[in-house]
Amino acid sequence: MQKGQVVKLDRGYPLVRTDGGRLVRCEHATALVKGEQVRAVIGDWVEVAVPEGHDKGIIEAILPRTRAFVRKDPTERALPQVLAANFDRVFVAQPLSDMNFKRLERELVLAYETGAAVTVVLTKADLAESEDAVRAVRDRVRELAGPAAETVVVSAADPASVEAVRALVPAGTTAVFIGKSGVGKSSLVNLLVGHEVQETAEVREGDGKGRHTTVSREMIPVPGGGFVVDMPGVRGLGLWDADAGIEAAFADVEQLAEQCRFRDCRHLNEPGCAVRAAVDSGELSEARFASYQGLRQETAQVKERREEARRLRGEKASASGKRRPPKSRKGKRG
Repeated sequence: MQKGQVVKLDRGYPLVRTDGGRLVRCEHATALVKGEQVRAVIGDWVEVAVPEGHDKGIIEAILPRTRAFVRKDPTERALPQVLAANFDRVFVAQPLSDMNFKRLERELVLAYETGAAVTVVLTKADLAESEDAVRAVRDRVRELAGPAAETVVVSAADPASVEAVRALVPAGTTAVFIGKSGVGKSSLVNLLVGHEVQETAEVREGDGKGRHTTVSREMIPVPGGGFVVDMPGVRGLGLWDADAGIEAAFADVEQLAEQCRFRDCRHLNEPGCAVRAAVDSGELSEARFASYQGLRQETAQVKERREEARRLRGEKASASGKRRPPKSRKGKRG
């Protein structure tokens, strides 16, 4: 039995690099995938058997993950889908000249939920109208992402900006790039590596957008640094267990909620609601509050569907799925 790490996933079988440096194309042991249908993902450490005369290795076990990037499986009502494991940083890529702030909020929730360090990478800065436009977007993103996340503006014409990203992937670490198709993830990976390792499509002159080209997940070594994983453009970003991620991504709203008169305030029409007061005064934008409430509701619905699925299978309710008892009222009345 050999230990190794899954370094590439494509439409075929996982490619595992063993501790000895050997690359082995593998399949999963029947006992591993039967029932729960567990599959190794990019970054997983696994135990592999290589039977003599067998053309593929066999993944016999998946070792415990330090962290994972998880979304709700878009094809199932109440199942998680793990996209990557055992990484140290999540780079959230968005094109500076075509920002989608609603999507960024969701991406930040999923990134924070992993427990990894989070960095927002604003790509294609060379397409911005002016330096003032760059600063305006960067400042808004920093305000949205909060102090826990770094924000880096990157331009292919500015080597120093690429070096700033490379410095965040030191030797012995792995970083995952997430972002919608065409935001420039593959181009940035090529710049980090120093040559073309990821195929990129030509950018349309009209809007500066590219077409999605990455179809596999691969751990790519950065010269003098660690590894980066360019995730294929993920359209569906359904939340799974995202309470911690929401708390981190919406730290400003959570801080306001701590000031509400009642601990179980739903921020609707309860008296003494600090969140609603902040919205009414303009301190908190209506749009950001709506995003917060919507993501909270989505997470609650996913939990309910998951527990319903467990009940239908005759299983006991999970600890995370049990309803929390109502919080008591605070002593203050002011």
